[in-house]
Amino acid sequence: MTARRLSRFILRYVLVGVLAAGAALWLGPELLTQQRPVVAVSEAPSTPAPAPAQTAAGSPRSYANAVKRAAPAVVNVYTTREPERPRHPFFDDPELRRFFGGPQPRERRLERSLGSGVIVSPDGYVLTNEHVIRDAQAIELLLADGRTASATVVGSDPETDLAVLRTDLGNLPHATFGDAEALRVGDVVLAIGNPFGVGQTVTQGIVSATGRQQLGLATFEDFIQTDAAINPGNSGGALVNARGDLIGINTAIYSRSGGSLGIGFAIPVTLARGVMREIIEKGHVVRGWIGVHIQAVTEPLADTLALPQPGGVLVAGVLRGAPADRAGLRPGDVVLAVDGAAVDTPNELLQRISRKAPGSKVQLSGIGSTGSFQRRVTVGERPTDG
Repeated sequence: MTARRLSRFILRYVLVGVLAAGAALWLGPELLTQQRPVVAVSEAPSTPAPAPAQTAAGSPRSYANAVKRAAPAVVNVYTTREPERPRHPFFDDPELRRFFGGPQPRERRLERSLGSGVIVSPDGYVLTNEHVIRDAQAIELLLADGRTASATVVGSDPETDLAVLRTDLGNLPHATFGDAEALRVGDVVLAIGNPFGVGQTVTQGIVSATGRQQLGLATFEDFIQTDAAINPGNSGGALVNARGDLIGINTAIYSRSGGSLGIGFAIPVTLARGVMREIIEKGHVVRGWIGVHIQAVTEPLADTLALPQPGGVLVAGVLRGAPADRAGLRPGDVVLAVDGAAVDTPNELLQRISRKAPGSKVQLSGIGSTGSFQRRVTVGERPTDG
């Protein structure tokens, strides 16, 4: 009897539960829907974020946030220079001068050129290319917010094609330095500058290569190659990553027409930051120097020198009285290693020596006319005229 009552009691409550569930489905299906797992969806953020917006598949939808972060620090650089125009030789002829009333003044004509630059400090320091401001007698900056300001040259380094300017304008936006060493081929980059003087322009591409050297653009080269469109007027502008961090200073293009062919070069900020610091602190870049003319050891040259294989760097000439001369290095010597680390190209040897502090010692190993040699050289300071 007790078991039958218990069964009826349980059955009654089960029946009540079923009826309640049915009523809920009929009268309010949304009550059960609220308990289902939420499906994750990607939505554009309501406020700007430093990273590019992502699609559901994870690919970038827009780089507007990166541009918004980086573009205010990129300036248009307008320079004025006064080239000397040759006079007609008649004016220098003593017999003809009397017809023109004595010596005639040279004709003056001002030339204006344009480029770009990047504000890298709230103190008003601006990085640009040396060729943008070369021989400039006046420099004017146009900011992205429409303000204008004059600038002075703090210093320049023709051997890397970099220059540092400074302006006294206050409340300045400035770029954030990124990690150029972390760049990979295929990474997305944006080039920001003032091409052809049309105004600030942004182009997009990828990193095509890193560590480009021996291009003949500068003495010290370590370029980032990109297919982001870089045109005349972009020189000195910013190359930024997808977050808007500054990773390079746009410098040159390979072109037969003067326009972009998808082969542009930028100086990585790793190099630019060091040059800027030296210029600000010392007025110029201090580099090591030993006073040699060098060239690559090609296969025909290796056969001529009776070397077992191409490699190393040939000393083609030694400046009299230079550190290399005092250490006993001679033309015809082939340098194979610097401080025990192998060198295979002239640029590699140049870079290794330039990074040495003047007064420090460097060990050069190689092969000379009398066999293998070891030369301990006291490094000098590289002349500022290159």
